[in-house]
Amino acid sequence: MKYAKIYLLILLAALIRVSILPWQQSQQLGSEGNPIKFVMTPSVDAQQIVHSADQLIEFLEKETGYHYTYSVPASFIAVVEAFGTDKADISIINTFSYLMAHEKYGARAVMRVVRRDGETFYRGMFISRVESGIDSLPDIAGKRIAYVDPASTSGYILPKATLDRLGIRPAEEVFAMKHDNVVTMVYQKQVDVGAAYYSPPDQQTGEPLDARARVRQQFPDVFKSIQIIGFTDSIPNDPIIVRKNLPDEIVEKTINALIKFQQTAEGRKALWDIYSVEGFIKTTDADYNPLREILQRLNYNLEELTKK
Repeated sequence: MKYAKIYLLILLAALIRVSILPWQQSQQLGSEGNPIKFVMTPSVDAQQIVHSADQLIEFLEKETGYHYTYSVPASFIAVVEAFGTDKADISIINTFSYLMAHEKYGARAVMRVVRRDGETFYRGMFISRVESGIDSLPDIAGKRIAYVDPASTSGYILPKATLDRLGIRPAEEVFAMKHDNVVTMVYQKQVDVGAAYYSPPDQQTGEPLDARARVRQQFPDVFKSIQIIGFTDSIPNDPIIVRKNLPDEIVEKTINALIKFQQTAEGRKALWDIYSVEGFIKTTDADYNPLREILQRLNYNLEELTKK
């Protein structure tokens, strides 16, 4: 009888283990029941992101053996907050939003994007209409300027810092929410000046690739009508970030898979369609200290900036 009880306990423990193990495995990060959450930033039209993101996720799953899911929040700030509510494990995010995610939630940069012709740094630009008489940065004083949004590095943080450093005070500041909207507002004379991202012309064709290119179908004469009147300082390109305490194995496998993805024709096309980038290189949090120094020098508060 004594032995029967022992065998019964052993059998019961085995049954519990067999029943619980599949549940535990289904809850492990990277499993079908608990996929790795890849958050895409709202840089272009959501439908354009969805089509190419499907290819990216499929490739990551094949290469790593993990399950992934992705989402496209409505704003950069929503992406930041996703890291504080367990809704994001990995994201390609703009530089300023990364600083917020790092400061508030401990997210860290592991890679950064490479743009056309191998560019790993970027900067913002100031634009005006050719006939406006606003031909240099000092001319912005007393004028109406359109920025992108409070979390846009090239479309607000760097341009704002540049004007503050030079002591230039616009009469009014408005947010257009997208880079192409900034160009449109300048083109349609809704504002005097705009600030948006700058990208050098194509090295082979000379084709302009800055924010004005986003509206050339709508306004074919945009490059003749809208001029660049100045630039901001350069900083490292947007990073790929991971949440605090994301297991190293998951991070390394995902990084290696992304590197393989960019080496395929389909991958290069998908990355260009999603973010207009050629690929990625490894990076560290320290690479973004120059922007932190800019913000510190100008007494900018990361959270307060997003409330404007």
